[in-house]
Amino acid sequence: MTEKLNIYKEKMRSWANNRADHKQTSWWLALLSFSESSFFLVPPDVFLIGILMTSRRFAYYAFITTISSVLGGAFGYLIGIFFFDTIGQTLVDLYGLQDEMAKVGQLFNNNALVAIFLSAFTPIPYKIFTISAGFFHINFIIFMLASLLGRGLRFFLEAYAMKLWGKTVGKMIYHYFNLFTFIVGALVVLGIFYFYYF
Repeated sequence: MTEKLNIYKEKMRSWANNRADHKQTSWWLALLSFSESSFFLVPPDVFLIGILMTSRRFAYYAFITTISSVLGGAFGYLIGIFFFDTIGQTLVDLYGLQDEMAKVGQLFNNNALVAIFLSAFTPIPYKIFTISAGFFHINFIIFMLASLLGRGLRFFLEAYAMKLWGKTVGKMIYHYFNLFTFIVGALVVLGIFYFYYF
């Protein structure tokens, strides 16, 4: 499963790299970003990085990825609150994410706002946070605001890194994706902590 997923991700990145700034590219990026937040497995970062290896429209594509991802998150929330017994449970079982959902439930109990914000930087798929937020009846406005901040920060940081260092950093982010998001998340938490307490 993991090997097939990596092959698929590589093909997708190559496809995006070769079609950056085509008329349909924005729509494909929006569709992938939307679907990954609720039911699809491959993160939009793969497509975004592939595009930005060729394109110079960093803010534009980061914006599309952010908005589409947050809207997809809202769809995932609706699945969790209204259709968990049918669609939601099927998705959790399909991807074998039962343990991750239990962890997310615990995080929500501690602090829903922080949990959703930091979901942008964890290895746990974002769809688990969106579906779980609906299932656990997290306040929708808090969910949307935290999603917008977390996802926006993630994708704009990636785009800015690509603007500064281009293909070299793009390949590094792609190959060490989980480590990169974890480090960025840790830096964000430390920054918030420093600002709040000092």
